Amino acid sequence: MTHIPIVPDTEAAEPAVVRDIQHYMRAGLLQLQSLPPLSLYVHLPWCIRKCPYCDFNSHEYRGAAAGADAAHAAAPGEVPEQRYIDALMADLEAALPLIWGRPVHSIFIGGGTPSLFSPAAIDRLVGGIRARLRLEADCEITMEANPGTFEKDRFKAFRAAGITRLSIGVQSFNDRHLKALGRVHDRAQALAAVREAAEAFDTFNLDIMYALPGQTPAELEEDMATALSLNPPHISIYHLTIEPNTYFAKYPPAIPEDDEAYAMLDRITEMTGQAGLSRYEISAYARAGHQCWHNTNYWQFGDYLGIGAGAHSKLSFAHRVVRQVRFRDPGRYMDNALAGHAVAQDEEVRRADLPFEYMLNALRLREGFALKDFTERTGLPITAIAKALDKAEAKGLIVREPGGQVRPTERGFDFLSDLQELFLAD
Repeated sequence: MTHIPIVPDTEAAEPAVVRDIQHYMRAGLLQLQSLPPLSLYVHLPWCIRKCPYCDFNSHEYRGAAAGADAAHAAAPGEVPEQRYIDALMADLEAALPLIWGRPVHSIFIGGGTPSLFSPAAIDRLVGGIRARLRLEADCEITMEANPGTFEKDRFKAFRAAGITRLSIGVQSFNDRHLKALGRVHDRAQALAAVREAAEAFDTFNLDIMYALPGQTPAELEEDMATALSLNPPHISIYHLTIEPNTYFAKYPPAIPEDDEAYAMLDRITEMTGQAGLSRYEISAYARAGHQCWHNTNYWQFGDYLGIGAGAHSKLSFAHRVVRQVRFRDPGRYMDNALAGHAVAQDEEVRRADLPFEYMLNALRLREGFALKDFTERTGLPITAIAKALDKAEAKGLIVREPGGQVRPTERGFDFLSDLQELFLAD
């Protein structure tokens, strides 16, 4: 699970943003010699139930409207499956001039809970994307799925629909912790879902959370032992954080203190390493050849087009880098997308902000980044970050290697926010 953060819902008075391609191609301050790899993010915003810790743009599903005739409007809270996919295709078509001719290396279908959608709907979605974009032959197509929407053979049907990689939101194998997190599945369902995914897919991911309400180090170790016994090729590990505007923010649970949480993370890294998974990103562990290409493209400051309610895009042009946000409310998104105007916000990234935006991503990677990649992805000279690099090195947060590679140290990983802040604009 990796989502680009969703901004607060300020769209109520926001008109749709409509730009001609010439607006993006006009002269500007940056000089990008080439464009980075391009990914596609597709947001399906419905869940069975909103989790108390979740600040993503997700909405509760309360009906069985999935698969209903597109001509009939769904009742409040139901999933208008066909109409939403129609909107996604209209959104994608309207965005094509911005990415014309560029191959897509990865697709990530996130949510919400995308596995609420029927395999037939996912087949239609993937087919519609293939008809409109040039996908690389080995394009990674990931879909998020939750054990609470698991049915035997459903994962195989998603594979047949064109999904190549599943990301399963397990979070924990402990029933008490699952209940505290508001998850709709239990331990038995989680185990069954992972085993089914292993049969249906060559590669998949498990999402696991730690520092949970009332969790002890022994319980964390038991969770990790269970996860690793299932031989996952990839695990994403997330510290439970209390986000604003969530149920947990209003009624905060008692979670482990920072020192105990750090010890839990150290144990996670030790156990995953013993199981043959390497920590290639601050929250991601994988066997050789199973790193998530889509998320890696985020961290390397690649481009991504985001379609769907509240989805974010980051797109590069010869003289600028642009960020966009789609309308957040699903109903308003569908109305605007079907009218050809899905974009609610469209802003050029300020030249002064590019170093921080780049480092916010690149320094999450164990291998760091190459200085030449910084210049290629931002259009800025190395002098733009020279002072901050010197400070980071003096603090022991990075090392600079021959050939121009910059890597975060163990201390840099532990104090990543402090390291990233060094690159903020004055």
